[in-house]
Amino acid sequence: GLPRRPRAEPWASGAQSIRPLPFGTMKVYVLLLGTTILAAASVSAFQVVHHSSRPSSSKLEAVVNVAEDAPRSIGPFDEWATACGVQRCAGFQLTSEDEYGQNIGVVTTEDLPAGSPVLFVPGSMILSSFQAASEVGRIDAAEKRLVSAKAADHVPQFYLFLKILYEWEQGDASPYYPWFESMPRYYSSGSSMTPFCFECLPPLAGYLAMNERVRYIQFFQALRFVEFLSPETKQNKDLTRWAFALIYTRGVPAQDGDVRIVPLADYLNHGTETEVEISFTEEGDCVAHASRDIPAGSPLRISYGDPTNPSALFAKYGFLDESSPATFCKIMIKRPSKELVDMGYDHSRMLFYKDTGEVSPEVYDVLLFQILRETNPTDMQRLYEAHMRGDMTTKQAIHQQYYPQTTAALVKHVNSFLNDLNTLKSKGVGKDPAEHPRLPLIMAHNEFVRQTFERVSQGLNL
Repeated sequence: GLPRRPRAEPWASGAQSIRPLPFGTMKVYVLLLGTTILAAASVSAFQVVHHSSRPSSSKLEAVVNVAEDAPRSIGPFDEWATACGVQRCAGFQLTSEDEYGQNIGVVTTEDLPAGSPVLFVPGSMILSSFQAASEVGRIDAAEKRLVSAKAADHVPQFYLFLKILYEWEQGDASPYYPWFESMPRYYSSGSSMTPFCFECLPPLAGYLAMNERVRYIQFFQALRFVEFLSPETKQNKDLTRWAFALIYTRGVPAQDGDVRIVPLADYLNHGTETEVEISFTEEGDCVAHASRDIPAGSPLRISYGDPTNPSALFAKYGFLDESSPATFCKIMIKRPSKELVDMGYDHSRMLFYKDTGEVSPEVYDVLLFQILRETNPTDMQRLYEAHMRGDMTTKQAIHQQYYPQTTAALVKHVNSFLNDLNTLKSKGVGKDPAEHPRLPLIMAHNEFVRQTFERVSQGLNL
């Protein structure tokens, strides 16, 4: 059967250097586990355990309200985490970053030296896709449905999705009930967006957000092959959308293929500059350490992904990282060739820099390659070969020869995209935020991109 409430477990080595923060001194807290974690060496592969019947459910005294305006209950969650063996460094404090107590993060009220322990979460609390699959058994029909939808890479997340739904059905009999009650109900990630939201997004953000939306639909459709969940649960779109957002904003893929959610560690917010690193012990416990000297009053953050691609973070997690130093140049090429990829076509490399308006070399390389493919295939091949063998002299000479054409193409792209952003901005004029609550965030994302493009435009017109 599925696990009961995790028992408290002792701190591993170094217990004396970290202690629980007294509950009475804490503010509201939320953590998000980042993408830099190390895989736990002791986690086994998926185990096939088929259930002959649906697992029994206790009579529910309370279920988690997943309505978007439901409040978050942090105090009981924090008490539960402490009782389960979670330990925090001195100065570890939960704090709300908005007046409604919805955006919650972690700060330290004391100086933390580099390498010092920040947080310990026992493995018995951690939600794992491997463990979920071993509990419910492999569901071949659902897996085949996902594979046929080209979502094979997301099968582990699907089992974690099922785990969340199963535990939700248990109500307050679930050991994870206090954690569920502390979770946000409102999300702005792609899976939660409305059709009007997509009308207001530029191409890359819209593409990435739609991928999230499509994946949710694939998961929802695959639920029909799951026998141990009730029909009411499987047909509840508000519930399943919440569960999907939960696992994709808090679940972290490990190197061994597992996907894990670490309660409390899932409250560490994202930062371009990070203060904390997370790893797992051989026993499966989660340990966070300070990655550098951290002065008192600083946030404690990890990285959720590439800081130069704020649109990807926006689509997956539903927030705008205004500290991002750069953004993808928005030159969208469907099915780029191997040669284009070799030349640098990649969302993380073709960048416009926010503060300076500088353009990464890969943008010029890709643009010139595209121009020469249409006008001079011989020089295109020369450019490609020079690039591949690292012959910067020949490559620079070709760039110099075609500089006017490359610059003209870039100016045309920037101006066209700025016009598109103005059109998208007009769509939001006069719209009621109460009816379209995600619209202000979408407009903020578009404005961030617009300001970056305007700086590039200014640089090109000097």
